Amino acid sequence: MRKLGLSILNILLVLSVAHAQEKRTIDKIAAVVGASVILQSDIELEYAQYLVSGQQPNPAFKCIILQNKLTQKLLAQQAIIDSVTVKDEEVDADIERRMRSFMQRAGGQEKLESFLGRSVIQYKDEIRPDIKESLIAQRMRQKITEKVNTTPQDVKNYFEGLKKDSIRSYNKEVEVGEIVFSPKLNKEEKQFYKEKAEELRARVKKGEDFATIARSYSQDPQSAVEGGDLGFADRTTYVKEFAANAFKLKTGELSPVFETDFGFHFLQVIERRGEQVHVRHVLIIPALTQPSLDRAKATADSVYKVMKGMKKFDFSNAASVFSDDNETKYNGGMMLNADNVQTRSTYIPTDKLDPQIALITDTMKVGQISQPQLFTDAQTGKKSYRILYLKSVTDAHKANLTQDFAKLKDEAMSDKLNRTVSLWFEKRRKETFIKIDPEYQACPPLKGWITPTTTAQANPQ
Repeated sequence: MRKLGLSILNILLVLSVAHAQEKRTIDKIAAVVGASVILQSDIELEYAQYLVSGQQPNPAFKCIILQNKLTQKLLAQQAIIDSVTVKDEEVDADIERRMRSFMQRAGGQEKLESFLGRSVIQYKDEIRPDIKESLIAQRMRQKITEKVNTTPQDVKNYFEGLKKDSIRSYNKEVEVGEIVFSPKLNKEEKQFYKEKAEELRARVKKGEDFATIARSYSQDPQSAVEGGDLGFADRTTYVKEFAANAFKLKTGELSPVFETDFGFHFLQVIERRGEQVHVRHVLIIPALTQPSLDRAKATADSVYKVMKGMKKFDFSNAASVFSDDNETKYNGGMMLNADNVQTRSTYIPTDKLDPQIALITDTMKVGQISQPQLFTDAQTGKKSYRILYLKSVTDAHKANLTQDFAKLKDEAMSDKLNRTVSLWFEKRRKETFIKIDPEYQACPPLKGWITPTTTAQANPQ
């Protein structure tokens, strides 16, 4: 942990030095795009942020940064013409998300401010214009591709156009369903933890510092180090019970203790801004008891016996009725491929399965359900009993239209989107004056970006 901490501090020092150099030197213009300029300090600052994110030093990455900024400028300029905008609330939310990540890596707000050489508020103001332009560029890119779609013939043409050596092979894949039985504490078992939250709230109400209480007692690992601070967010960010309390209070008000699936909370509103609220909270997580685990197992055993006694069971219906996992119960109990969530693919490569699940399904036949097993979530440590269902198995094979149409459709769509955007940029580059500093003209990603007349002026014969 000490080595990791030192590494982060060194990276933050780089970020601090980059800011200091920006202040001490006259900025060089790295590129001109139409009426906009990209400064060398813009590139250095983003490179420092790249290091803060945990990446290894790689000066060549600055070429990619400049390419991204060139595309961002072109998109933002077109967005003005097409009246494409983003709300201030969206910009605020993105900035807050970034700052929470930076503060977590730095070990808190004070350490981050120390290495930045400025307050977080000042830093937010500095990065705000670029963040806003980045979000506008994303919105413009979406507009460019909003009418793109793929037909079955498009997928066929895409696949038949692939070179034989570029047709990918797929590993063995499975479709696995689950019914999750989470241990639940009864009212008596919860009471101790509710009273603990009530005691902490009472201490805050009597005048003790909220942030100090949160750092010392809150069991939310991400916000506790920040004094319980969650930053700005809208209603959709939080579970309904939390949002209900956060959005009905006035600035400075303290909520009563309330319960969510995470545990017992109380919160305080720091600031309201349109449809967003800035809050801090304290979370007390009830510990599971052996009786609660026993009750979950008894329920799981009962459901398993009923399903085994049926000649033909409806796993989807059983999951929707009995499962405690909201992510899968409304999907017929089927798990989603974590690497392909956007397409909601249920085909999961066996090497991507949770090892606990892979061990059980490897011995199952298609259509079979497993006996209830106790699982421990690798990330949260939470325990639950699960009944697994092996819906299908697809052996390793070369991609083909019959077995892999859905995957190939995604690939064809991605290819079509990329070609649409590339054609748009190719046209815009020809219509826009672009000048790039000689330091970056040899960058492979920037080939074809410079306006021809600029090249002639930069390299006179």
